[in-house]
Amino acid sequence: MQVADLYIRVSTDEQADKGYSQRNQEEMLRKYCGLHAVQVRKVIYEDHSAKTFNRPQWKALLLDLRKRKDRPDLVLFTKWDRFSRNAGDAYQMINVLRKLGVEPQAIEQPLDLTIPENKMMLAFYLAAPEVENDRRALNVFYGMRRARKEGRYMGLAPIGYINRTDPNGRKFIAPDEPQADIIRWSFEELAAGRYNTEQVWKMAKAKGFKGTKSLFWFAIRNPVYCGKIFIPKHKDEESQFVKGQHEPIISEALFYEVQDILDGRGRKYRLKTVAAVSLPLRGFLLCPVCGKVLSGSASRGRYKYYAYYHCFGGCTHRFRADHVNDLLTVELKKYTPNPRWQPILKSFLYKAYHQQTSRSSDDRKQLTEQIKDLEGKLSKARDLLLSDQIDPADYRAMKAEYEERLNRQQVKLNALVNQPDNFDTILKQGLNNLFHLSEIYETGTSEEKRKVIGSVYPEKLTFDGDQLRTTRINEAVQLIYTLDKELSEKETGQSSKIETLSCQVGRTGQMSNPVRGGLMIFREFLSVNNMIGL
Repeated sequence: MQVADLYIRVSTDEQADKGYSQRNQEEMLRKYCGLHAVQVRKVIYEDHSAKTFNRPQWKALLLDLRKRKDRPDLVLFTKWDRFSRNAGDAYQMINVLRKLGVEPQAIEQPLDLTIPENKMMLAFYLAAPEVENDRRALNVFYGMRRARKEGRYMGLAPIGYINRTDPNGRKFIAPDEPQADIIRWSFEELAAGRYNTEQVWKMAKAKGFKGTKSLFWFAIRNPVYCGKIFIPKHKDEESQFVKGQHEPIISEALFYEVQDILDGRGRKYRLKTVAAVSLPLRGFLLCPVCGKVLSGSASRGRYKYYAYYHCFGGCTHRFRADHVNDLLTVELKKYTPNPRWQPILKSFLYKAYHQQTSRSSDDRKQLTEQIKDLEGKLSKARDLLLSDQIDPADYRAMKAEYEERLNRQQVKLNALVNQPDNFDTILKQGLNNLFHLSEIYETGTSEEKRKVIGSVYPEKLTFDGDQLRTTRINEAVQLIYTLDKELSEKETGQSSKIETLSCQVGRTGQMSNPVRGGLMIFREFLSVNNMIGL
């Protein structure tokens, strides 16, 4: 009597748990064995794909066959697609089994493999499922590509979005709060340039971001968040971006601004050091001896800890932190304007804003010319391709480069066209910050203190033992300080050199000093306001 192992396979766990295929296969195999006087040694259940033989139960069966001397005569299955859906792998496995003295056989498609002509039928039985798999996969691929071209996001939603289904059964992604708000905040922080990527990720984690550092990096590079779907290159179709049907979390302008910063094209000043409350100047001070950036730490005294700014790497220069911190507080009070001059400064900023926005037409014209120039270059490259003067590969590279630059310029142009309409709110908040600069510093947290320092002093500071020095102060803060000082001198009759500080508008073609000063303030105003960010 022949002995057989029964091999029963389905493709997924769900089919194994809920379907009838396994029970049906076992019933058919046992019935066959009963009719042909075949003894069943054991039954093997598999729930893996037949694309390869890298299946847990099959590998266990093969190992058992190699170890045992009393091997079965047959391995039975219902059809050859239960055995394999890959012709090459199947022929190799048949040879392996034959060397072990075991004959594989499909009861519904029986073949005597000792007859050479039957190998043609075996090839058909094995190739048909493989062709079916490949055709199904190809249909799915082209269907998903077509859906992406229509702007539909396919697959599991990225962090910040959630998969939804509309009443018609169509699947889409929608913003998932609060993760979407954290993603939006992260892009805004990166665009502001206050912190590097790792610091923004850590702060996002503190806010509740559910992801690793690598996932965060992938997110800030993903155009899905600005409403774009990427279509990868396939055969003669070039890669491209299409407008998605989903709701964007951020604007295109903000996305490309962040990409420029990450790529190094838009580097901004970044605070890379996190300090304790007692050491707000850590990372801002230069050593007067060797020129390195000073660090800081606390030393234990008899009754308490004392904070020190100190050098390192062989240089032993250090000094008490409390004295320098007090000096900085005094310095910041010098740059806090008198509240009485707020209406004058507000007037300067209004004039500067209107002049700045009136010049946006020149910027739009310049961007329009750049876009026209890039379109001309793209058209010329196309003509060179048609005249066989350049290779198709060179054309594709040029086309990809020009289209990316065109997209960026178009986004900038759209941002200029859509001028902000909340200037009054920004102006009110910014002036409030500037006129309470020292108070914000004194009462703020460590992070807020460092934001103030970084906004007022864009260059490093040096403490010479008596006072703090720096090579440059923020232009807006310096100008406000100068205006405040000269207005105070005029009020007390100490100076008469401020006729140019009047609020009169200059003649046509000539900008008066107040407006010119206001324009300087405006150019730095938003960055200062954003840096303080309170």
